Amino acid sequence: MHIGYIGLGIMGRPCVLNLLKAGHRVSVWARRRESAAPLLEAGAHWADSPAALAAEVEVLVSNVSDTADVEAVLLGENGAARGARPGLVCVDMSTIAPNGARRIAAALAERGIDFLDCPVSGGEVGAVNGTLTIMVGGRAEALEKAMPALRAMGQTITRIGDSGAGQVAKACNQIAVAVGVAAVAEIVKLARACDVDPAPVRAALLGGFAQSRVLDVHGQRMIDDNYAPGFKAKLHAKDMHIVLDTAREQGISLPAAERTMQLIDQLVAQGDGELDSSAIARLIWQQN
Repeated sequence: MHIGYIGLGIMGRPCVLNLLKAGHRVSVWARRRESAAPLLEAGAHWADSPAALAAEVEVLVSNVSDTADVEAVLLGENGAARGARPGLVCVDMSTIAPNGARRIAAALAERGIDFLDCPVSGGEVGAVNGTLTIMVGGRAEALEKAMPALRAMGQTITRIGDSGAGQVAKACNQIAVAVGVAAVAEIVKLARACDVDPAPVRAALLGGFAQSRVLDVHGQRMIDDNYAPGFKAKLHAKDMHIVLDTAREQGISLPAAERTMQLIDQLVAQGDGELDSSAIARLIWQQN
């Protein structure tokens, strides 16, 4: 397929390389052309704008920071919708608000363009290895068309439901990760308070019902006191605000998620937004 890609950051670059390895023709656009240099050397083609990119591809993938950025690259001046032909499938792998995804889908549908909200889990390692978990909202027919592109980037691809459903699933994922990080920090805190080495505690728990990817990866981070990202706290804070805003829109409370969001916000406010979000352990350990 001829696939377009917008957003060439820590996730986008390896995804493009995997698309190329799978034999697809890939054209790219980013705000800074220099960020595309290694991909152009690997065989990708440059487009001068999102509109120009959309005019030549069958599937257009975007992976940017937030709802406003997705709206800008797809619906804004020189956005993809300006150049797209009817039948284009836009696949957005960003993490944005579910209502934002529905709004973008509706606007693109008016132009005969399909939109799939396809947030991912798996981080940079998953992007490099092509093993991302991809949560999909949108029409099944559009997913079928986009599937060759998604299979080059992800291992587990699940259609959750209609537009916005993928983002709801990602919000649920971010609750599990954030609250899980806080729980692991409390495990380490309790073990140390009892003069027990948390390393064998973690090893034992990984063999039982408490085992989880969060305990495995972030437990080791905490034992090592090494918070190189990973997933930056400032991005996790953005995601958790989406979680709590969505909950408020539905008239429900998520007390564990809200408390953990406050810790992540505190980490960002003190200037540590570039650290992995598991660095909230330091805040938890400072509390009595």
